[in-house]
Amino acid sequence: MKVGLFGFGKTGRAVATVLINEKATRLQWVAKRNKDEQFSSAPESLGIDTVEPGKFIDTGSIDIGKLLDKNPVDVIVDFSSESGLDYYGEEAAKRGISIVTAVSQYDPKKQATLKKLAQKTRVLWSPNITLGINFMFMASKALKQASPDSDIQISEEHFREKAEISGTAIRLAKLMGQGVESINSVRAGGIVGIHEVLFGFQNETLRLRHESISREAFGNGAFFAATNLPHWPVGYYNMQDLIQPYFSNQPTDTGTMRRATPGLRGRLARVLRMVARRID
Repeated sequence: MKVGLFGFGKTGRAVATVLINEKATRLQWVAKRNKDEQFSSAPESLGIDTVEPGKFIDTGSIDIGKLLDKNPVDVIVDFSSESGLDYYGEEAAKRGISIVTAVSQYDPKKQATLKKLAQKTRVLWSPNITLGINFMFMASKALKQASPDSDIQISEEHFREKAEISGTAIRLAKLMGQGVESINSVRAGGIVGIHEVLFGFQNETLRLRHESISREAFGNGAFFAATNLPHWPVGYYNMQDLIQPYFSNQPTDTGTMRRATPGLRGRLARVLRMVARRID
């Protein structure tokens, strides 16, 4: 699976590391806003000995159409900013290249653009692309539906410099019917990210807790999305759509999801084993 990556900040570097090290993906290039004068490729910058090209592309000096024709990819993974979509979106969709974007926020106009592109190719948008968080979304929603009168507390912990409330926590609060003001926030040290939903039932409590131990967790999620999305029909998806078939072989209500094949299940199993090894 040939992959092109947009964004090479702290998270982008971690994502590139995972994509380079995984045999199922081949990182063809990494698009950046500015030319790197010191290194010519992501593997060189990351100190990884590999035959994968992963060459740096200066988006300010090359037309995206020429880039995609000269260096074709199966999937674009975007960890840059919402403006990146203006650069590659239309040309990628025209060529049927799948788009996996983990950009934190898109304004309503950009969200409409994503859905328009999804008429031509496969588009997945997940502001938090980690597998664990998306399992948490699904489990939290199910528990809320099963026990709508339970007491719910949402908390999030991040590094001391993070000023705003976590977007993931805000999404959890909305999913649970809670206001943003109900979120408990902690800022300390270099915590990568912890989210917890506490369910208070009449005779028991349940805590769903997710902790990102390193930014490579985003790489694991991006790898899962990049290797699964091209097997789906043209359309607009999120991570939960791709995960849902592993809970059941029945199509979802939208009728657009297909059954998960044994091959897809195997890929998810490999990703989960990989996550477990890194946690150990």
